[in-house]
Amino acid sequence: MTKNFEILGITPKICELLHKQGVDEPTAIQAQAIPPLFKGRDILAQAQTGTGKTFAFLLPSLQQIKTDIHAEQVLVMAPTRELARQIADVADTLAPELGIDVLSLIGGKTIENQLQKLHRHPHVIIGTPGRLLDHCRRHSLDLSGVRRVIVDEADQMLQAGFLEDVDTLIGLTPKRRQLLFFSATVPDKIKGLAKKHMQSPLVLNILEGQTIALENIEQRIYMMTEEQKLPKLCQMLTDMNPYLAIVFCNTQEWTSLLAGKLIAKGFNIGELHGDMSQSRRNQVLRDFAKAKTQILVATDIAARGIDIEGITHVFNFDVPHDVDYYIHRIGRTGRAGSEGLSIMFATAADENWVRRIEHNIHATITKYTLTGQVKVKASSRPPKKKKTYKDKLPASTYQTTKEKRHKQRHKGGDNRRRR
Repeated sequence: MTKNFEILGITPKICELLHKQGVDEPTAIQAQAIPPLFKGRDILAQAQTGTGKTFAFLLPSLQQIKTDIHAEQVLVMAPTRELARQIADVADTLAPELGIDVLSLIGGKTIENQLQKLHRHPHVIIGTPGRLLDHCRRHSLDLSGVRRVIVDEADQMLQAGFLEDVDTLIGLTPKRRQLLFFSATVPDKIKGLAKKHMQSPLVLNILEGQTIALENIEQRIYMMTEEQKLPKLCQMLTDMNPYLAIVFCNTQEWTSLLAGKLIAKGFNIGELHGDMSQSRRNQVLRDFAKAKTQILVATDIAARGIDIEGITHVFNFDVPHDVDYYIHRIGRTGRAGSEGLSIMFATAADENWVRRIEHNIHATITKYTLTGQVKVKASSRPPKKKKTYKDKLPASTYQTTKEKRHKQRHKGGDNRRRR
């Protein structure tokens, strides 16, 4: 068995548990984050979904739990119930063998049941900001003994409007605690929150995972007006008849509106966004995974952490205003070596966003007219070499004087003395 995780400081017992799960080689984020995490450093890590972030923060956190102390020691915050549950599921594969008590606090579960479980003061609390704050206000959750706070998918916290709640929750923990932010992107507001609460943080930027099997995905852009989007989508869904397809929208409101319009036109539609009960979201995903509904209309909540086999088509009904969202969206198809098709509808107003996406993936995406005529052919280009500070300096025009050139040739010293 490989000793790689042991080299990072992970105990043989945890390494054995990982080996049983088929996990032997640390990913880039794990290799770079685990050692400084053990040293108590605050960390601001930029890494994509699927790069092993969960083990990167869970392994040291579980290892350093003091099991003889019955108190909340680690707090993990996630932007969605689905993600919080996934983190808790990963923790549950290790925690029982280590004698560690883990509790998930998310909406959609009865408060009474959670209140009962909180009486035992679990070592690790994993939850969404809203439910965590609710328990803090009820004085059922005590964060005064928390030694490590982890904020996962921080940029999704910002998008969902939870940043103020996250700020409040961090403020309820001791000042001398370790704070970790993991995020696919790091907007200015996330940097601001990190600056407010972190002490000389280690900044990690893990590029691993940014090329989500793009070679297996055919990417197309259709140029049209806003009014032409719905008829074009209906035509494509009818003509292509995808086995499973996700249609992404930028807003919750438009997701609901579009789902309703497609249902009215006779399509078998599932709808997924943040303003839904937990049980309803679970049912929608179960139906989609079993192909009971073959088209899922969703916000970016579905772009991360949902791995369903058989998704053949991804439609970007709206052009995402974040390059990473685009990569996450199209990464729902073309998985496990299979081929996928990504189609994006763009208007003239979207051209700047399209250029940013193309710049980031180092390729020109094939663009079509509304009728399917090729407007711009696809091409790939190598990423530009990042210029250093010296590269940016203008070329020097300085010429040595005749006298200095003479000295350089003879390599002699200046024997003149000062008077």
